[in-house]
Amino acid sequence: MIVNGHKIEPNADLVGANLTAADLTGADLRGAYLTGATLTAADLTGADLTGATLIAADLIAADLTGANLTGANLFDANLRDANLTGANLTGANLTSAIMTGVIR
Repeated sequence: MIVNGHKIEPNADLVGANLTAADLTGADLRGAYLTGATLTAADLTGADLTGATLIAADLIAADLTGANLTGANLFDANLRDANLTGANLTGANLTSAIMTGVIR
């Protein structure tokens, strides 16, 4: 799948990518590198982000309903107003993440 000119696949290098409001429903982003990526208002419903690197990623108002974030690195990520209903955060690193207004 190609979104905003970026190939969405496992282990993808999406460092700094602009995926604002992207439809990534059910995307397979296992092990993807999303450091510094902009995912504001992105739809990641049911996405697989197992082991993904989301350091300092912007996930403001992103929909992560049912997403798998097992072992994901969300250090310093901005999850303000994100929807994490039913998301699997087992083993995820949320150190210094902004969680204001998160829906769980």
